[in-house]
Amino acid sequence: MNVDAVLFDFGGVLAEEGFREGLTEVARANGLDPVAFVQTAVDTVYATGYLLGKAPESRFWDALRQKTGIKESDDALREAVFSRFIPRDWMLDLVKKLKGRGLTVGILSDQLDMLDQLDKKYDFFRWFDDVFNSYHLGKGKRDPSHFADVARVLKTKPERLLFIDDDQGNIARARQMGWQAILYTDRESFLKALEAIVPLT
Repeated sequence: MNVDAVLFDFGGVLAEEGFREGLTEVARANGLDPVAFVQTAVDTVYATGYLLGKAPESRFWDALRQKTGIKESDDALREAVFSRFIPRDWMLDLVKKLKGRGLTVGILSDQLDMLDQLDKKYDFFRWFDDVFNSYHLGKGKRDPSHFADVARVLKTKPERLLFIDDDQGNIARARQMGWQAILYTDRESFLKALEAIVPLT
């Protein structure tokens, strides 16, 4: 095989994309443009420091309300996102198969403390060797050096690491740091691309 470790983004890859989907519904309920609203939310979760574990959740929601005029409570907004992060069973089956082939498997995600809460609900951390969550690490995938940090922790050469994400910017930064990477768009094309790197049949 051409890799020693495979790392997966969480939302939009291992699970349905709860953040984007949940906030899209919030935008529609408030008569706002969903694309612009979600982008504002993404920028705000970084700017407030919540994504990197440097600020409380309430600061993020307060800032988003101030920028967009939404009125929903913290609890309602959190539930709109949390309820839509649903792990994909077929992805977890794939993770188990890769692990069974002797590969290191991990999560590399720009996620909130919500990821820990999701694990308590669905119990999926147990299938992974490592979980790299921006909330606990204080650094996210917008910083290319984050990929170098992860490679050092895994004690693996960058070219032997494979990263799967649904964000083109994150894919570009991973490749910039020497990683192999697959942009996830749909199940069929992803499995075809993975098979070319990690034959499973």
